[in-house]
Amino acid sequence: MTDKAIGRDVIIVGAGFAGLYMLHKLRRQGFDAMVIEAGDGIGGTWFWNRYPGARCDIPSMEYCYSFDRELQSDWRWTERYAAQPEILAYMEHVADRFGLRDGIRLSTRVTSARWDEASDTWTVTTDNGESLTARWVVMATGCLSKPRLPDWPGIEGFSGEIHHTGDWPQGGVDFTGKRVGVVGTGSSGIQVISTIAAEADELVVFQRTPSFFVPANNRPLADAEIAATQAGYDALRDKARASFLGFFELPEANPDSALDASEAERAAQFERCWNAGTTGLLQAYGDLLANEEANDKAAEFARGKIASIVSDPEKARLLTPTGYPIGARRLCSEIGYFDTMNRGNVTLVDVRDAPIERVEGKAVVLADGRRFELDVLVLATGYDAMTGALTAIDIRGEDGRSLKEEWADGPRAYLGLMMAGFPNLFTITGPGSPSVLSNVILSIEQHVDWIGDCIESLRAHGQTRIAATPEAEAHWVDHVDEVAHTTLFPKAAGTWYHTTARDGRRVFMPYVGGVGPYRDYCSEVAADGYRGFAIGEPVPA
Repeated sequence: MTDKAIGRDVIIVGAGFAGLYMLHKLRRQGFDAMVIEAGDGIGGTWFWNRYPGARCDIPSMEYCYSFDRELQSDWRWTERYAAQPEILAYMEHVADRFGLRDGIRLSTRVTSARWDEASDTWTVTTDNGESLTARWVVMATGCLSKPRLPDWPGIEGFSGEIHHTGDWPQGGVDFTGKRVGVVGTGSSGIQVISTIAAEADELVVFQRTPSFFVPANNRPLADAEIAATQAGYDALRDKARASFLGFFELPEANPDSALDASEAERAAQFERCWNAGTTGLLQAYGDLLANEEANDKAAEFARGKIASIVSDPEKARLLTPTGYPIGARRLCSEIGYFDTMNRGNVTLVDVRDAPIERVEGKAVVLADGRRFELDVLVLATGYDAMTGALTAIDIRGEDGRSLKEEWADGPRAYLGLMMAGFPNLFTITGPGSPSVLSNVILSIEQHVDWIGDCIESLRAHGQTRIAATPEAEAHWVDHVDEVAHTTLFPKAAGTWYHTTARDGRRVFMPYVGGVGPYRDYCSEVAADGYRGFAIGEPVPA
């Protein structure tokens, strides 16, 4: 099919958690909506990230939808932290339960979207040459969905197998008896490393920046625990929505200062929170993300844990983070990662001072001349976070302005929901929202509900156009930056929480003001007639 215009109320881009719920929400409201998905299956992040060891670092009974009480009750998670196959099975279940599949077009990539001022509509073009029109477009493309690929000379000619964790082969990869290299030690890297090490003959881990990790303490979920959570889901979800991070399974945040406690009291408190999951340690005291001296106490505790697990002193030194506050880079949870570093078949290579310079045949060559011959090269090099999936599409708003060019000096958005100059284009968990610093499923649901209610309100009032005003957008961008600088987040260089503007400035992208306060602000904006948005009447015939 070519150049066939198909009119819809709403086009949704992406069939992950955000896209599925957005489709369901809009259908319940009586809108004609469809989802366009590049993959040949649903699942978004959990469709593409099929690498061995992939699992969520948010408790599974929180990393799921809350919009339907029966759905919460009839799905049984098996582990505290669900693995990728189980999460994908859950999403397949949701698609079937709510009859969503007939509204999803798979194996279709959106290449461009253009705003038509005369009709208040968007024209969306796909990679098969099809053009579709819709009044509204919702970008449910995800914050971590566009893999970041290294540009080392010769990489395209690597003569072994090469795979990115964010685009893993559906049939899997056999590492048995092979020499494997993994580049990257972030969230995906530490998961895949722990699994590959048990299969490969040799494993070389290329690490640029050591990270702080906490133990996941994963375990099977007992029936009694599941029943207790399900029975109290309503209250627990309300607690999460009003909280700072969007979780209910966390130790209560301690408002005290780490500096007011004795050394023994701090040690006991840190130990208790150390085993509470991904963000538990940062809940130990109220000033750990605001006071560098207090943060140092938690960082030293975490460094001590590494030294107690890793037997080789040189490996322990390389694995120990220094030079930035704990929590300023993503604090990931690990299952056997530090134990893996004790294996005899695992070599840890520091590439900060001697970076990877080029690839020759099957060899990865460092700047100091060292060569590592490999059969398989695994790239755990992360994503073009938060903005990459959006700027990869040629999005043109008012007067043909390009979103990619508009964001060249850092992303600008009002509430992470809309951008000035791009009417009727919504983003779910976009820059300027809590998104990646929260229980993202809860944040997704809040955005989907807000967007659906907004479009329904516009329809009820016969209005066909909404856009963020430049003034509201500028105010919110300044507020996001101001709040970030009340914390220690800006103290860590090179994190994917930041992007770099053309003039070299570092721009902090997520909102660190808290899930509860952010939710309240969005609700107030809607209740005040969508304050900060310009709303237009139907275009004259």
